[in-house]
Amino acid sequence: MPEVDAFTRPYWDAAAEGRLLLRRCRAEGCGAAHHYPREFCPRCWSEDVDWEPATGRATLYTWSVVHRNDLPPFGDRVPYIAAVVDLAEGPRMMTEITDCPERELRIGMPLMVHFRGAGAGAGAGRVVVGGGAGEGDGPDAGGAFAVPVFRPV
Repeated sequence: MPEVDAFTRPYWDAAAEGRLLLRRCRAEGCGAAHHYPREFCPRCWSEDVDWEPATGRATLYTWSVVHRNDLPPFGDRVPYIAAVVDLAEGPRMMTEITDCPERELRIGMPLMVHFRGAGAGAGAGRVVVGGGAGEGDGPDAGGAFAVPVFRPV
């Protein structure tokens, strides 16, 4: 599970509220959106980047069905669909496809984000990270947070 730190906390806090954030470069002549969150623009290397809300819309770029994964909590979820999606804002994102049998997946199919975990807009269940309530834990004191996943529109 990802570790939450001071830099990524806005991303995980927004996800727990059912919102997907991206980073966008504010440098003149660039304006590229990127995901995963970085402190600099991977296109022009500017450090003038800000958080912005994403629409949550995406299209399916590719996928693979995972039949074995010994790492918790994934072992309890097999088989699951690991995927790469093209976000409407431009960046690609690694994620999971839910609520859709593999036989119905098609490259380019429209998808919408939803969230596995706790908080407004989040699905049932909680994703819990590690032990105590330290900086490496999730946004709330219990160490739980929501993870963005996608399903067909």
